Amino acid sequence: MTETPARARTDATEFGSGARSALDPARIRRLGLGLTAGTLTWAVCIFAFDTVNEGSKERINDLTGLAFQLGLFCLLTVQYRTRATGLTRPAVAMLKVEAVILGLATLWSLLHGVLPEDLQNAGWLAVLDICWPLSMVGMMVIGIKLAITGRWRGLLRWWPLVAESWVFVTMPAVIVFGDSAARWVGGGHLLIGYATLGVLLARRPDLVISKH
Repeated sequence: MTETPARARTDATEFGSGARSALDPARIRRLGLGLTAGTLTWAVCIFAFDTVNEGSKERINDLTGLAFQLGLFCLLTVQYRTRATGLTRPAVAMLKVEAVILGLATLWSLLHGVLPEDLQNAGWLAVLDICWPLSMVGMMVIGIKLAITGRWRGLLRWWPLVAESWVFVTMPAVIVFGDSAARWVGGGHLLIGYATLGVLLARRPDLVISKH
């Protein structure tokens, strides 16, 4: 009798196929709904109070923005676990870098929403504030890479581009039309983009799971 060692798997990627297969459709649905819930929370606040406020309204905007950022972490989790941007080290690293920047932006939202007013304008906190727009630019870069790579299929290959163009649509509208545009353009874009993206993930998780 002889024993033959198990052959090495040739279908596993450099980063391991187990990480991707562990993200089953049910969890993708939950993460998609988490993205939608966080987005709707912030969108409702924007429709009610705009994005630039003072006092308690500003704190509400910070904390509902925090809910949106937590929803983005749900999206990043799906993108990372499905290797949406590709299988190379740089493609995976860009998702990790975005997670760090988004984490710092999330920390700013939390602190700015709960700290006393005299600490809200501290210099060190302003540094974290820069991570807010940087994180949104980073999401756009990921959306472009995701569409080019084509590991996600159907609408879910292209809808992240729609969702992650938020900063490039909203900020010019604010500059041209004033802060009032932030309410309708910003809030509306969130509904069309990220909220819908979460619903698509919940309804069609099969489109983001690799067939290979």
